[in-house]
Amino acid sequence: MKEDIISAMRAIAGEASVLTDPHDVAPHMIDWRKRHSGTAACVVFPRSTEQVSALLAYCNEHRVKVFPQGGNTSVCGGSVPDHDGNSVLVNLAKLNRIREVNAPNNSITVEAGCILADIQSAALDADRLFPLSLGAEGSCQIGGNLSTNAGGTNVVRFGNARDLVLGLEVVLADGRIWNGLRTLRKNNSGYDLKNLFIGAEGTLGIVTAASLKLYPKPSARATAMLAFDDVKDAVSQGLSLQGQFPGELVGLELISRSEFEISLKHAAKTRNPFEATPEWIVLVELAASSGTSEALTERLTDYLRDAFEEGVVRDAVVAANEQQRADLWKIRHSVTESNVREGMGLTHDIAVPTYRIPDFIGQASEALKQHYPDATPVVVGHMGDGNLHYIAMFSHDYWAAVDDKQKTQLELSHVLYDIAAAMGGTFSAEHGIGALHVPEMAKYKDAVEIELMQSIKRLFDPLDTMNPRRVVPN
Repeated sequence: MKEDIISAMRAIAGEASVLTDPHDVAPHMIDWRKRHSGTAACVVFPRSTEQVSALLAYCNEHRVKVFPQGGNTSVCGGSVPDHDGNSVLVNLAKLNRIREVNAPNNSITVEAGCILADIQSAALDADRLFPLSLGAEGSCQIGGNLSTNAGGTNVVRFGNARDLVLGLEVVLADGRIWNGLRTLRKNNSGYDLKNLFIGAEGTLGIVTAASLKLYPKPSARATAMLAFDDVKDAVSQGLSLQGQFPGELVGLELISRSEFEISLKHAAKTRNPFEATPEWIVLVELAASSGTSEALTERLTDYLRDAFEEGVVRDAVVAANEQQRADLWKIRHSVTESNVREGMGLTHDIAVPTYRIPDFIGQASEALKQHYPDATPVVVGHMGDGNLHYIAMFSHDYWAAVDDKQKTQLELSHVLYDIAAAMGGTFSAEHGIGALHVPEMAKYKDAVEIELMQSIKRLFDPLDTMNPRRVVPN
């Protein structure tokens, strides 16, 4: 069976586009954090939508499982295959053309394999902004961003990936191509099919191209790091900033002292901008399409001066130029890689209403202290939209000695997810479900929701060939 699959894939995509050598295949069989792995008959790199169509048609006819892969930056096990060994891993890296940049229409049409940073750069070249931004933007691909409905650091102003999509091109499980690459802002002509595929993680079909929204390129930016003694003060000040700068606030990030110190320890060319490291740090960024950075920075500084006088903000560092701005953001964007170096961080992608963030952190830290005293609470999150990455950080040595790692991780996660759920929150805010969080879907999602999702899955993929055992519980 395996040789038949390989021969068929070579006939469709060409000899050079099909990897079978174990050494070549290995990097695609494990996620970047080395926590999820699998096996497949081969890795295929299609170079056109038509090739994707042909290979999905073959796999559907012959009941071959298909696992789509983008930049393989998933943290939920959604970008690697299972251990069956007779599946096909479809990597979209070769579908990387920017098909059109339409500045007058504020739109860009790109293929799924385009690196996020390259899309950002193409937009800037047209004097426009594509606002999706996250730490992995130098390697993640837009197809994966859309398939997980990625969030990032600009959600407070521009929304999740879903909010940036105008249209999609999708290859369905049976090989049919749906061309929905429209660039209209209004189109009330039936069901909005594109939103079924955004966040579906390749379980309903493969996104091969997308038409995305562009925005005016900012002419002014203001960036600052604020220091607080208490997380309640940090959140209160964040809510105040949202009210004071409603159209200009694009970034509002919360960082605990523990996370801040880990990033400074492991990320190259970072330094502590504060004389004394605070307990809580808020990274704030404003952007405007008119005026100057100097004027916007002055407005932010005036606001912070009043906050200082009230005694809430303990310290602040305001970027005076682009290099200083980049230095502040590097601390934030380096947290994921730094955490991998620091220890075994069990990351939880929860969201609660923003005003409940202090309550969640308080209850979660108390629960960690009681049940997992060897773990250090590490917090980094998008405070503006209530999304926290609450991390239980264990030393590598401690974690190596844990007998049942999967059981420990699941039990710890459910302690934290129960707290979030009681506050009207969620266990997955922006990272998706993948293979890792399928048990949480069954535990925390409404039964009717699960039934509807299962019905949609059966409708689009009746033979369950597309990314099976991901997202939707059986």
